[in-house]
Amino acid sequence: MRCVIARFPFELTKNGVLASMKGISPEPVTGESVIIGRRRYPVKQVGQVLTGQDRRDFTSGEVVRAMARLGFTCNEHPGITPAGALTPLQTASALLGGSACPEA
Repeated sequence: MRCVIARFPFELTKNGVLASMKGISPEPVTGESVIIGRRRYPVKQVGQVLTGQDRRDFTSGEVVRAMARLGFTCNEHPGITPAGALTPLQTASALLGGSACPEA
């Protein structure tokens, strides 16, 4: 499949991605990620390995779109809670009978 990452065209295949990432240890995931094989990689790491470009030259969105089109599972930011969701402290407080809403 032809895709453009950082204004450069690349011909990527699912088997090619699997072969390129074989033997590469995943870095800790702090943002968006993609599951390749049985491992979860940061999308910026995958983009760097596949394109040979510096991570600052492309966006994670470009890599996510390419990986999703190839059939890989992509995940959003792991540590972001939806707006209005309670923090663990607020949840515990509510369960113990306290107010679940933070005081302003």
